[in-house]
Amino acid sequence: MTTDVYRQLQERLDLYSMGFPKAESGVDIEILKYLFSVENAQLFLALSHALELPAVIAERINQPEAEVAMQLEEMAEKGLVFRLKRDKSKYGAIPFVHGLFEFQVDNLKPDFAKMVGDYFEEAFDLAMQKSADNFLRVVPVNKSLEIRNNVASYEDAVEILKGKDKIIIADCICRKRRDILDEGCGKHLEACFMFGSMGEYYLDKNMGRVVSLDEGIEILKECREAGLVTQPATAQNPAGMCNCCGDCCGVLSAIKKHPNPAEIIFSNHVVSADTEECTACELCLERCQMEALVLTDVIEVLEHRCIGCGLCVTTCPTEVLSLMEKPEKEQRVPPVSMAEQMMVMAQNRGII
Repeated sequence: MTTDVYRQLQERLDLYSMGFPKAESGVDIEILKYLFSVENAQLFLALSHALELPAVIAERINQPEAEVAMQLEEMAEKGLVFRLKRDKSKYGAIPFVHGLFEFQVDNLKPDFAKMVGDYFEEAFDLAMQKSADNFLRVVPVNKSLEIRNNVASYEDAVEILKGKDKIIIADCICRKRRDILDEGCGKHLEACFMFGSMGEYYLDKNMGRVVSLDEGIEILKECREAGLVTQPATAQNPAGMCNCCGDCCGVLSAIKKHPNPAEIIFSNHVVSADTEECTACELCLERCQMEALVLTDVIEVLEHRCIGCGLCVTTCPTEVLSLMEKPEKEQRVPPVSMAEQMMVMAQNRGII
């Protein structure tokens, strides 16, 4: 019976966001048992993505409201449900990513970090490859764009920050997980931005802090200088924005394993090379997270691997590299809202 509850939970999580596919090794169930008690798993199965009052949930499962409210509050503190605190707290189900995994950022232990790594390798990387273009998108480095490109605000990380009433910064769960296993890359840790109700949850749980617009822009600058790829959620009004490396980031490392990363990522740009002035300095090779550059006598861009972040462009001393817009027929516009983004992801995975 206990195993049935956790299998039901795995199947429910597999409906959300990028899913939570079954792992033949059973590590998926190990992760759920690590996070959820049987009672917590049963209550999670009674929730939906809609934020609801404890009274509504209690009535649905025919349980005392006070007991349900207490359990929901405990689960929210453990990062097992989403909580929105206003006049009254409301609660809702969350996916594995972004959700259960990221919400363990302040409680990360080596055993859980290893389980998640094993799970990514066995099952979740493929799920991320299938949904990457609808989950995160790549925004280009400002300095690599010519003014004539007329980049819209949803392509510009700074403009995204400018449009937010409150900016919250948090540690990157992916780099933190690798650090705990002594596999870290040493790059910027405080690098994940949260906005809106998601930002409020991070503040409620003391998982992040409020920063000014100027400090947020400075963090973006430091991340770019460190060679991190800025990826907001694939919505024009994103609830979060990550700065990712190909070594640690779950999504970016999964994309990197794909033979043609450009095909599975949301990006409206690609790098072009004018090889006549190339001095073979190799600076760009160090910056590329996708192994999209090859150096023979001069630099060559592998367009099927280029995700259009522009990190290589900013360090080219002879300005051989430039970031170009893709042809108009290949241009994409992000969904307007996060809700629409989640709907598109579900539809593309064949889920109603």
